[in-house]
Amino acid sequence: MNQALLVIDAQQDLMEGSEVEQGVMEKAKVIANINLVIEKAMSHQALLVFVRDLDVAGGEGAGFQVHKDINVPSDAVIINKKATNSFYGTPLLSLLTDNKVEHLVIMGCKTEHCIDTAVRTATINQFDVTLVGDGHTTSDSKVLPASKIILHHNEILHGHYNVDNFSIVRNAEEDLFEAEHNKYREEGD
Repeated sequence: MNQALLVIDAQQDLMEGSEVEQGVMEKAKVIANINLVIEKAMSHQALLVFVRDLDVAGGEGAGFQVHKDINVPSDAVIINKKATNSFYGTPLLSLLTDNKVEHLVIMGCKTEHCIDTAVRTATINQFDVTLVGDGHTTSDSKVLPASKIILHHNEILHGHYNVDNFSIVRNAEEDLFEAEHNKYREEGD
């Protein structure tokens, strides 16, 4: 099975914070988990894709780049997006399709926006998704602390399905590239 690791918006200014962005919760832990999963992806020969949001740091400079502490492999694909949805107006879907990817592992920022949208869009586009439950983050909103936003999304996205494809939530230390989706399909039969 062909697989990909999709790291969304793990950009310097988004994670650290800036004059227009509030920094994210548990940044160091999430960065460490992203690096751990990158190593696992490489050992499973998964396609590595990083998505950057053009709204971060005005789409330029150090603040726009993937966070300096994330080990981006030289052969990783980097895609820039203009919308919340990583698939909208980008070559992401065709890249995944051309590489015959069936399973996506998703990590990054921000949970309630770009991560949620990517998970849902991926299942609609016939990908099984593993969301890394301790590999995505956000900052406090006006109504909820970041910790509650993350817990809520881990709950609602575990088992989220679009008939044939669905998402499950697992943690970084697990063998994420041994997809468990068929185990859940068999339980449902």
